[in-house]
Amino acid sequence: MAGINAQETEEIDRANASGRTPAVFVHGLWLLPSSWDRWAELFEQNGYSALTPGWPDDPETVTEAKQNPEVFAGKTVGQVADHFEDVIRKLDREPVVLGHSFGGLLAQILAGRGVSKATVAIDPAPFRGVLPLPISSLKVASAALRNPANRHRAVPLTYEQFRYGFGNAVSEDEAKQLYDMFCVPTPGAPLFQAASANLNPWTDVKVKSKNPDRGPMLIIEGGKDHTVPPSIAKASFKKERRNEAVTEYKEFPDRGHSLTIDSGWREVAQASLDFVKRF
Repeated sequence: MAGINAQETEEIDRANASGRTPAVFVHGLWLLPSSWDRWAELFEQNGYSALTPGWPDDPETVTEAKQNPEVFAGKTVGQVADHFEDVIRKLDREPVVLGHSFGGLLAQILAGRGVSKATVAIDPAPFRGVLPLPISSLKVASAALRNPANRHRAVPLTYEQFRYGFGNAVSEDEAKQLYDMFCVPTPGAPLFQAASANLNPWTDVKVKSKNPDRGPMLIIEGGKDHTVPPSIAKASFKKERRNEAVTEYKEFPDRGHSLTIDSGWREVAQASLDFVKRF
């Protein structure tokens, strides 16, 4: 598995040379770091130094990803969390960390490790102790879970699966555009890990929500999200608010799981920016 690559090293060096607070963006399943490009530009314009590291071995482009899907296979939540922590520990300044979906879970894991100045977890995948298991989440996860062999494979989404799991709150035309622009295969392992987290005391899918060094956290949720419905996000918030640091929850009632990449991305990005600016 690849370590810190040349692009990530360049972003680290640029952030350290800038003297600005770094903003580290963590993507989730079926997406690439490029899904954060507009967010990174917005944060740069507002005085941050943006970094968009990949999961280990991420291809650079959607085209590459579709041509070589096998590179995604076998990545676990623990391996990816360790990779992002390695990136963060090379920064001279403590960063703010923002993540979406499984990236939102990873952002919470990193915050629990005490390496984030402030954290925004958007539609975050559940961790051990988060109990709701809505039918819509199972339907999305079934893209991988229906075949045990997918634990060690890369798993693509059909357009119909993407439309249900990501693009249900946007028009058909926009959903098709988002699918073509952003959707790539993904490792199946994290979905199996999340599915068994509450049965496995040794799971990687756990968050140190009570760590006094966690820092402020905002959980953002799309009210129409099928992949991570509000019941999951609210249960995560209930766990996180036991922390002595600030913990807030914000819901966008008419948004689905595509809220970071669809035409309404700026509203969500601005809410995230406003939160981290306070700290």
